[in-house]
Amino acid sequence: MSRLQAEHLYKVFGRRPTDAVRRLESGADRDELRADGTTAAVIDASFTVEPGQIFVVMGLSGSGKSTLLRMLNGLLEPTAGRVLFDGDDITNISARKLREVRSKKISMVFQHFALFPHRSVLENAGYGLEVQGVSRGEREKRATEALRLCGLEGWEKSWPDELSGGMQQRVGLARALATDADLLLMDESFSALDPLIRRDMQDQLLELQKTLKKTIVFITHDLNEAMRLGDQIAVMRDGRIVQIGSSEDILVRPATDYVASFIQDVDRSRVLTAGAVMEPVTGDARKVLDTAPATVSEDTALVELFTLCAGSDTPVAVTDAAGELVGQVSRTCLLTALGEESEAGAGAGAEAAAVPQQRDDEPRDAAPEKTENTEKSGDVKPDEGDASGSEEVAARA
Repeated sequence: MSRLQAEHLYKVFGRRPTDAVRRLESGADRDELRADGTTAAVIDASFTVEPGQIFVVMGLSGSGKSTLLRMLNGLLEPTAGRVLFDGDDITNISARKLREVRSKKISMVFQHFALFPHRSVLENAGYGLEVQGVSRGEREKRATEALRLCGLEGWEKSWPDELSGGMQQRVGLARALATDADLLLMDESFSALDPLIRRDMQDQLLELQKTLKKTIVFITHDLNEAMRLGDQIAVMRDGRIVQIGSSEDILVRPATDYVASFIQDVDRSRVLTAGAVMEPVTGDARKVLDTAPATVSEDTALVELFTLCAGSDTPVAVTDAAGELVGQVSRTCLLTALGEESEAGAGAGAEAAAVPQQRDDEPRDAAPEKTENTEKSGDVKPDEGDASGSEEVAARA
């Protein structure tokens, strides 16, 4: 069973949202609705996230990605469509049941940390457990372990303002992990960090994922981050998902000129793998293995093949997880795969020359958090920014 499933989700802000959905289904676009004072933030979004998968939603500001995320845990109510979590429809449950799901099964990590300045690192990490009513001894034990996993052992008694930005983000991640939630929602969680710290956090997340195997929906505007983290990537534009696929799918087979405009500057050698470009073996497999200058796995990045292929005219052997020969990569094959980068960029057309920037009249994709009294009301105007540091918001994390 899929961990998370979104089915034809729409989110419309403004007057007569249901009528707006019908117009969108009939072919109307965002600009037509905007002329009537209505904003279509998310339009007909459907996808599935499997257990243990990192599903990345990527797009520019105004694309609808953060609004989409907030519908996944009920912070925003969809105008149409539904969200299934472990097979249960969470768009039509009571406010009490929704709070229970958010406090125990879904955790959220914010861009701006949402740490309490008057609470220690340990208390911040254990706050979600405190909301659940977990005893002090148990929550301190679990929070301490979560901090250790996030590389913050020894900082339990420190205050948030004594930590660097990257360390504060680790506390936010530890708080999400401490609850042992089945699903993590990460909204631009690393975007506020310096490049080197951001890469460290990406490494940390990937390392944790090897052990914890959490189901994660990760929001980002950074293609390189999406390519590095995502098992599957959804690219959004103007409220719509324009392509879903693996890093290699998107890099090799962009669905639109808009997607091609993102990938034209990507270093293909670090994304494409031997398995994606290998040629079939036509001769004696044993001979190929015996004469190959090296043997690599299918998931070996092309950048690691440069030296191997440059030093020999004989193709490099490619094997699967069981050690069986599945293909080979020759010098010509490698250069051809890398040469397609320039061809893809040239074929993207005028739209690929520059990624469109957000206009001043376009909505931002983040929406304000709902309070307990407005949890089931979806008619809230979207606004720029992330979660505040209020205790209610952190409780949801």
